[in-house]
Amino acid sequence: MRVLLEPEAAELEKISGLPVETALPRAARFLNRLAEDRAFIEEEVLPLLREAQGAQEEWYVARRYDDPDGSYSLQLFVWPPGTGTRVHDHSSWGAYRCLAGTVLEERYERLDDGSIPDHARLKRAWRLDWGPEHGASTVLPGDGGIHRVSNPGEEVAVSVHLYGPRLREVDGRDYDPSRDYVCDRRD
Repeated sequence: MRVLLEPEAAELEKISGLPVETALPRAARFLNRLAEDRAFIEEEVLPLLREAQGAQEEWYVARRYDDPDGSYSLQLFVWPPGTGTRVHDHSSWGAYRCLAGTVLEERYERLDDGSIPDHARLKRAWRLDWGPEHGASTVLPGDGGIHRVSNPGEEVAVSVHLYGPRLREVDGRDYDPSRDYVCDRRD
């Protein structure tokens, strides 16, 4: 990824230091501005679309910028057709914006109280297609942001993600709704 310019890095540091309720709308606005930056699209996104045509069978993080102190991570994801994440959450807040193609986001509600280890009963709350024209989506840390992202389409998709500081030692949790199972994810 191109080296972040000082004003961008400074803004990300400010956003990452805010309370979650304030950080999420600011993160969404940052990603929306980045998506409108013609140089960013031409230098970062369009080459990824060309490189990804038939090259990968799984989604992947193509570019990543992590703040040295761990306060934020800015990542570009590539979603070949038919790929997607597991159902998961993060130990940080997050925001993403689709820059090319379309991704499907599914959100889940946790129905149990979390008192039984390795157990989580989920219900899908909603699902939405996100394209470049739809703006940014945000997720809360932990149970408030259980989701899955995928590309059910036939074209490669690219999205940009911004994550705030981790609130726990683990990166997040992975869920298997078919077995009512949850486990910690270290990275």
